[in-house]
Amino acid sequence: MLKESAIKWHDDQRLMLGERGGKKIDGFDLGNSPLSVTKKVVNGKRLFMSTTNGTKSLKKVQNAKHLFAMALPNRRAVAEKIISLKSENVLILGSGWEGSYSLEDSLAAGALASYLETNCDFEVNILNDELQAALALWNLWKNDILKCLKISTHGKRLTSLGNYEEDFKCCSELDCLDIVPAQVERGVIRAS
Repeated sequence: MLKESAIKWHDDQRLMLGERGGKKIDGFDLGNSPLSVTKKVVNGKRLFMSTTNGTKSLKKVQNAKHLFAMALPNRRAVAEKIISLKSENVLILGSGWEGSYSLEDSLAAGALASYLETNCDFEVNILNDELQAALALWNLWKNDILKCLKISTHGKRLTSLGNYEEDFKCCSELDCLDIVPAQVERGVIRAS
């Protein structure tokens, strides 16, 4: 379905990004590396993305009133957007790995929850054990995010595929991006 949607756009107006198991999908322009998605490469283009886990998760929650994509580098920006909405309920959903637990997603969930607890001017109630565990994980690893990413199953998988050192460093940076990727229509996320 992704290729069918992408093919409607001229080659010079679109990019297809995709990975399966951390490897770039054959026939796609870019793979899984955040370092390849530069302003110079993507400026003025529609991006069509398919990932092993992330796109499935986003599809499951595409009917949410507000939907944002977060990683550690844009945690503060997304958290501040969430705070500004003053929503009564917030769902933090990690993609996991093929239906299983993901250490790096839990770390990010804990990082977001920690920021919300610390910076909201209203009470934040954590309603499930999964997020309590994510907070504990964040408190354990917040001073060595890079190591946590590398020891995760997915980190080890990426390491076995090649040199992803710079990707690990990029993904472990905290609060360095002011971009809030938000769903603007079902299935379409735009950075703001």
